[in-house]
Amino acid sequence: MNSIDAVLIPGGGLAASGDVLPWVQARLERAIALRPSPQFFIPLSAGTPHKPPPMDVHGFPILESVAAAHYLQHRGIEGARILPETVSLDTVGNAYFARLQHIEPLQLRRLHVITSAFHLPRTQAIFEWVFALSPCHQPVHLTFEAVPNIGMVDPALQARCDLEQASLAKFQTLQTRFTQLAEVHRWLYREHGAYAIAQTPQKLNNEALGTY
Repeated sequence: MNSIDAVLIPGGGLAASGDVLPWVQARLERAIALRPSPQFFIPLSAGTPHKPPPMDVHGFPILESVAAAHYLQHRGIEGARILPETVSLDTVGNAYFARLQHIEPLQLRRLHVITSAFHLPRTQAIFEWVFALSPCHQPVHLTFEAVPNIGMVDPALQARCDLEQASLAKFQTLQTRFTQLAEVHRWLYREHGAYAIAQTPQKLNNEALGTY
């Protein structure tokens, strides 16, 4: 693989203990194994609107990206190279807030996104859309990679795949509405169920909920 500026790793849920789940560990392990090693590791996600976050021993919520950052540190990645994205609550937010929080301020251009196979089609569609929104002063080069769905088995895996397919179809309708970054900002804070003041989290069945 050619040299990249940053590897972006979407969050995928936490155990009650606050540890990253097996399918997220697989994403992180692949990021660690990249050669040449990227300049920065950017774990994504504050959490999910589908269930409350686990709490630490002091009673504070554990953010998914911070838990992933600790995992990376324990596996030998220097803290200065780890840039958690600490705002997003879904995949659109992963891309939007990564762009604003880290990618544009640091002028990172070569980005590699690693996620689970069940999550990749929607992730790729969303990231390509978000990073092309105007104004786009210096286009980025995005590459994508899937890792196996380790630790996720039927019926939960099938429920999540069905949900991903439905969410991708919904997103494909959404992306035709907006071409500007400011338009997406307005949509996030006026209409999106995870970010608008009047939040309306999507209700999931128990199988799908177990994959977050």
